Amino acid sequence: MIARTLIAFLLTELFLVLPGIVMSQNMGQSLTRTLIINGQSTQVPVTQVKGRSYVDLEALASALNGSLSLAGTQIALSLPLRSATAAPAATTAKPDSAPVQASNSGFSKGFLNAAIEQGATLREWHAALASAIQNGYSVTSAALAPYRAQATTNLRLASVAVSSDSDRGAYQLLSNLFQNMVKLTDKYVAARANMTYISPDALQNDRLNHSIVACGHSLGAMAASGQFVDDGSCD
Repeated sequence: MIARTLIAFLLTELFLVLPGIVMSQNMGQSLTRTLIINGQSTQVPVTQVKGRSYVDLEALASALNGSLSLAGTQIALSLPLRSATAAPAATTAKPDSAPVQASNSGFSKGFLNAAIEQGATLREWHAALASAIQNGYSVTSAALAPYRAQATTNLRLASVAVSSDSDRGAYQLLSNLFQNMVKLTDKYVAARANMTYISPDALQNDRLNHSIVACGHSLGAMAASGQFVDDGSCD
């Protein structure tokens, strides 16, 4: 059984790099080793350079029956709670005690891909709004409408892909993030329409903007870990 604690160890202790990235020549000689997980040898090579370990993300995902998704600047490694050969967890109970529930199944692949796509669109929308404000451009609904329309479509696709408790929890936070982006956009569109002066650094002092950024970071971390954790950033 490949436990989540092992996955967390791998993600924190190893420097994970995408295949095709060549290490610079000035890093010195490298030594290739084989990664062993729970006593089982894998086909995942571990390259040690100057005391640090590097593994191929795609090879690691394949060895652990997981999947790798890329969207914009984010890379999401989704891993199952148990290995493919592990027996499903059963609900057991002890006398005079509450039953022990099976662990949550985590994010489904379909939802995770849809959520990552939505996250990328929301970042582009936010970047377009921030650029307009910082450079003194006209902030209009028409200019930002394509981002809003695409985010609306992506959110609908994410809703259709929901199939687990983790999916449902993350979808609600993703929906909150979308609604906050709508509020932030409408706020500055209205200000521009009313000829209200908008300082180039307005977003730096905007609490709603800070909330949006924090929520985006939180959802990105969830996508990377494959676990749903509501830390209150998206409320």
